[in-house]
Amino acid sequence: MCDHITWAVCICEEVARPEVKLLFDIYHMQIMDGDLIETICTHSDWLHHYHTGDIPGRHEIDASQEVNYPAVMRATLDTGFTGFVAHEYVPTISPELSLKQAFDLCNV
Repeated sequence: MCDHITWAVCICEEVARPEVKLLFDIYHMQIMDGDLIETICTHSDWLHHYHTGDIPGRHEIDASQEVNYPAVMRATLDTGFTGFVAHEYVPTISPELSLKQAFDLCNV
């Protein structure tokens, strides 16, 4: 239902409760709206949690896909974000190795 950030932020603004925040699924937001860094910077007050995932494929995040995760993570930190980033994908290699690679890529 909240497949575009502007619609989701409008709902948050209408509810106007500090407990109501958004999960920013980087995978879906790149597909639906693009312009990730600008979107994160503009709407950071409403973003409470982030999910990663490879585009295309929904597998490991790495340098072979379209999202530059180090840049996105730096922009997220620049907003003052101190919460959690979850890696939501289907590993094609050892899950432990895959998670370590995702952690290393996003640990900026």
